[in-house]
Amino acid sequence: MSSNNDSVTVPMTESNPSDLRGMDTSDQSTVTGEAVLSFHNISYGETVQRGFPFCKKTHVIESLSNISGIMKPGLNAIMGPQDGSRSLLLDVLAARKDPRGLSGDILINGKPRPANFTCTSGYVPQNDVVMHTLTVRENVEFSAALRLPMTMTRDEKRRRINEVLKLLHLNKKSNVKPRSIELEKRTGIAMELVTEHPILFLDDPTTDLDWSTTIDVISVLRRMPMRGRTIIFSIDRPPYSIFRLFDSLTLVASGKVMFHGPAQEALKYFKSAGYNYDSDNNPADFFLDIINGYYFSALLDTEEDGHEAEEHTDLSERQHQTTEKLAIVYAQSPLYSEMRTELDSLMGEQKSGRSSALEEITWVTPFWYQLWWIICRSFKNCLGFPRVTKVEVIFIVIQAVFLGIHFHVQRNDCTEVQTRVHLIFILTVILCLINVTMGVLFATDSYNSDHFLHEHTRGYYRVSSYFLGKLLGELVPWRLLPSIVFTVILFGIAGINTDMKGFFTMIFTVLMLALSISYLPLSIGAAQIAVDDPTTLLMAIYLMFMLALLHNEFLGQNFCPEHKTAEINRCHNLVICTGEEFLTSQVTDLSSWSFWENHMVLACIIIILLSITNVQLLAFMKKRHLF
Repeated sequence: MSSNNDSVTVPMTESNPSDLRGMDTSDQSTVTGEAVLSFHNISYGETVQRGFPFCKKTHVIESLSNISGIMKPGLNAIMGPQDGSRSLLLDVLAARKDPRGLSGDILINGKPRPANFTCTSGYVPQNDVVMHTLTVRENVEFSAALRLPMTMTRDEKRRRINEVLKLLHLNKKSNVKPRSIELEKRTGIAMELVTEHPILFLDDPTTDLDWSTTIDVISVLRRMPMRGRTIIFSIDRPPYSIFRLFDSLTLVASGKVMFHGPAQEALKYFKSAGYNYDSDNNPADFFLDIINGYYFSALLDTEEDGHEAEEHTDLSERQHQTTEKLAIVYAQSPLYSEMRTELDSLMGEQKSGRSSALEEITWVTPFWYQLWWIICRSFKNCLGFPRVTKVEVIFIVIQAVFLGIHFHVQRNDCTEVQTRVHLIFILTVILCLINVTMGVLFATDSYNSDHFLHEHTRGYYRVSSYFLGKLLGELVPWRLLPSIVFTVILFGIAGINTDMKGFFTMIFTVLMLALSISYLPLSIGAAQIAVDDPTTLLMAIYLMFMLALLHNEFLGQNFCPEHKTAEINRCHNLVICTGEEFLTSQVTDLSSWSFWENHMVLACIIIILLSITNVQLLAFMKKRHLF
């Protein structure tokens, strides 16, 4: 990270944010050298609970076992069967797993991996992390704005963005929204390349891509080592045209290493182990078939004939035996010995010291700057759904006009009070329905929790700036404005007359209702949890709003003016002539404090719900071991 004054660190541990050798301390994103990542006897255990409810026992399952290796500048591929080992190893090296389950050492240029490593390295997940409602350029600009230091000028950032877009052949599609898988992948990679971190991790970057796009993406990554980048990625069965571009290859299965070394020496290694290679076969398929137990070697199968083993051993057991034997053979190979010698030289004085297990998140931009960019992106996200927005606006207007006409026709001097009460009741119900779906902001929106976790742990923004930015950027255009428009149209057409003070007081009350109703599902949706019966709090909000609005609309009103005395005398029912008379019949305090008391309750509800939402976001992050 930058050592300038703009860099902010979560004070969980104390560490020098510029621990990455090859990083200019005056500019976090300027690469001045190479970064070598080495891992020494690392093992990773995942804690699981088994048993019946209320009597579950905790077990630790070792998912990675005593793995060592070196990743140098170049293309470092991690391959293996579909057992999760390759992605797990990648995530452990990238510090995306709970450090409490990790043993061993992970070093950068012989130094302990810094606590803020997730913020000083790039990571492209398998699932896209782009917003489909923004263009390719807007996504990359968001990453550059929040992850490049404030010392860089706007022109410098723009030039870097243009370079990355040109490198990934996105310059002609920069104003297109990334709706296709190809554009999603390229845009996600561009968002990481723009930071120019010395180490870049990619989780299966070629998944779901066609052959030509796959070649293009790997070719772009191939050019990164020329700039001193260390590219580490997992990949599944690449064709030979891609495999031949790899500099280093790591074969991992069942949490153990089968091979680690120069990619072009892998064939020679397995041939020396007694495996017959057909020149027509793809090397990647050949290696994975060996690991899966489809090939037999005289060197490994010394106890019984391979065909007899195939007849008497099921596939899963044979795979387990094969991986165990391959791991032993590799640990006894000269290739492993050479690698250990190099690892020992990198370890140096670090044998007696381990890096802290705690992690920290650092930022190079201040709170207000993050808040502004999140507000802008959230607002653009609203505009990214033009059809939905238009339909919602049209529906709200039509509904307000229809109800307004209905109440205007129903009004008469004999039922003026009842009509107003019914109007306020309908208004409250409709506003509750409009705002009750606000929980999608943090639960099921197009930018879901996985995207939030990825961006937060990569140093994009603080939780507080994300939280407030989403509220201000999406709550206002999606909830507050529709509520105000609906209320104004309904009261205008219905013919409800009020003075200027009463009008703005009514708008303020409507805003309080919209906020409180919106934050109720928001506090539930932030951590994606379910609440069986939130109606109690909903009814409390409804009651406070009704009392406040009735107080505002009836206090000081005269429904029996002198010029309508004859019409009122002909009414068959009892006519309430003043607003105070109606409020008194409803056992309502007529003091001004009674009116503002309801607003105070709504304000307290808003503060409590917002606090719950923020706490749930933090708890959700801790639960995912990414805080």
